[in-house]
Amino acid sequence: MSRYALVVNVDRCIGCHACEMACKVENGVALGSYWNKVVQVGPMGQFPDLHVYWLPVQCQQCEDAPCVHVCPTGASYRNEEGIVLVDKDKCIGCKYCMMACPYGVRSWNVKENVVEKCTLCAQRTGSGGLPKCVEDCCADARFYGDLDDPESPAAKAIAEAEADSVHCLTDVGNRPATRYILSERIAPWIESGNLQPITPDWPESSWKEKVQ
Repeated sequence: MSRYALVVNVDRCIGCHACEMACKVENGVALGSYWNKVVQVGPMGQFPDLHVYWLPVQCQQCEDAPCVHVCPTGASYRNEEGIVLVDKDKCIGCKYCMMACPYGVRSWNVKENVVEKCTLCAQRTGSGGLPKCVEDCCADARFYGDLDDPESPAAKAIAEAEADSVHCLTDVGNRPATRYILSERIAPWIESGNLQPITPDWPESSWKEKVQ
């Protein structure tokens, strides 16, 4: 099975939030909800040796997705391309998948009473296009493709990076497919266990307390 996922070069990310806006406009994401959220990590360290980076977080396309395992109706599923999706017609709003997600990246659609999340812009990628966040990234920091295809932009981005600069959010047995490239010269990678919960309304003060 293919492993379609995003690769984000955090070295290049400037925290402009264009990917957030592109996602919301393309997918009609409701005000106050995010399928893709850019989290500011830091500042950390002691002056003058301070570090900060921006971490875009969305569905990690886990190879052993907990959301799929706990869904009682099959609404959360993996399609033929290996992409984790939500069938809204089958969703009963139990929110088990939201509780099972290790990264807090699923949203509750109040109007439709269903769970939703990043689909890797299936309406675009299904016909050979790119996710809107990848297309609109002004820093060329986002890549999409099959990680098992060495010719895909995502696989090439990983191959060109130094091995110790390639990271993923903390794996709790779910095997997240999304990869992040962050060089030590930019900032030390912070394990995502320190990022919980990742939610749009998380107070900035709480984040700063986590990294100090």
